[in-house]
Amino acid sequence: MRRPRRNHTAAFKAKVALAAIQGEQPLAVLAQQFDVHATQIAQWKAELLKGATDIFDGNSSASEPAADITALHAKIGKLTLENDFLESALTKAGLLSVKR
Repeated sequence: MRRPRRNHTAAFKAKVALAAIQGEQPLAVLAQQFDVHATQIAQWKAELLKGATDIFDGNSSASEPAADITALHAKIGKLTLENDFLESALTKAGLLSVKR
């Protein structure tokens, strides 16, 4: 009987890969300890070692913000104004009672 597919968190993968890199225990022991196949541990270890060079690279995309903060603040301001306008219009029309 096959075991259902499991999804491991990034923290768990990092923990297992770091244990494999340390080399204090063989992969077979780590596989039994973490209940993961040894091949999977080897793949996570390779991914970690491959990604480690990006950390020290000056052009790392991890240090760049995902979105333009100024544009997001402008959008928040616009939505706040729209909400305030709609709230006041609905209150004047008697369709909304404000409870602040």
